[in-house]
Amino acid sequence: MISQKLQDAIAGVSDKVDVVIAYQQGFDKLHATPCFMTTPEEIKNVIWNPLCVHNLTSYLPSLKKKKVAVLAKGCDSRTILQFIQEGLINRENVTIIGIPCSGVISVNKVLQAINHEPVEDVSFDEKGNITVKTSKGEKTFSLQDVCPDKCKTCRFPTPIVYDVLVGDPIESNKTYDDAYADIKEFENKPIEERLKYWEGEFDRCIRCYACRNACPMCVCQDSCIAETRDPHWISQRATLSEKFMFHMIHALHLAGRCVECGECERVCPMNIPVNKLKRKINLDMKELYNYEPGVTPEDKPPMYTFNVDEVTIKEHKI
Repeated sequence: MISQKLQDAIAGVSDKVDVVIAYQQGFDKLHATPCFMTTPEEIKNVIWNPLCVHNLTSYLPSLKKKKVAVLAKGCDSRTILQFIQEGLINRENVTIIGIPCSGVISVNKVLQAINHEPVEDVSFDEKGNITVKTSKGEKTFSLQDVCPDKCKTCRFPTPIVYDVLVGDPIESNKTYDDAYADIKEFENKPIEERLKYWEGEFDRCIRCYACRNACPMCVCQDSCIAETRDPHWISQRATLSEKFMFHMIHALHLAGRCVECGECERVCPMNIPVNKLKRKINLDMKELYNYEPGVTPEDKPPMYTFNVDEVTIKEHKI
């Protein structure tokens, strides 16, 4: 059982760190929740299955001064690399327990599929199907049908960086072009159609800032431009223009930094595809600077460098 192997791996490193961040069963059978373990007795509560959706590495910057072991999926490991490149964590203080991932579930998609009936039990089979039991019976879904959109474009099912790997590596058959095919298709639509699409999406935004709060790379929340009054960039009015302003600022502050972990979309109560905006910027960063956030440890984020004349940008002569 993978959960037993995981518990054994955690037990092997727990005496070397102050805290271990992993997953345990949540408030019902459909939810897993992050857990922070400081004693060996807590290890028995650790689980691993497609319910383990959170990006646990998000907690690392706030624990920078402690020795931490963290469970990381493939997409999560990109966050760790980005943290290292930006100096937000000390690599020597972090023990990475990597776990290959064949996909997680979208709780929202499952709840919609069962009409939000209270969940009595959840089980998974070896074929990647999920069976959900409610008072009205059982329904079985393919994981592909109820996974978040990020899983459908994931090229890194096995962590890029790890100290301990639990389970066999999983190879992805998705190419870079496959991963961004939907973004390129959207780019080919008339600009008026694209504007109308985003107006419709952002008009549903309630400015709760859940996308910002869950984003592992939004590390300046205590002085966020969305809430500052000196200088006063945007107001708290719930107008479409103010919503647009917030999402544009959020996306551009993640230029060359977004690791596409999908946390912003997972927590959005209005189901706005905010990750699509970040992925579009990532596509631009690749084309302009040949850079992908959290993929190559030796790379330096392009927004951390300055060249008077960028090789791939020839807008003017200086």
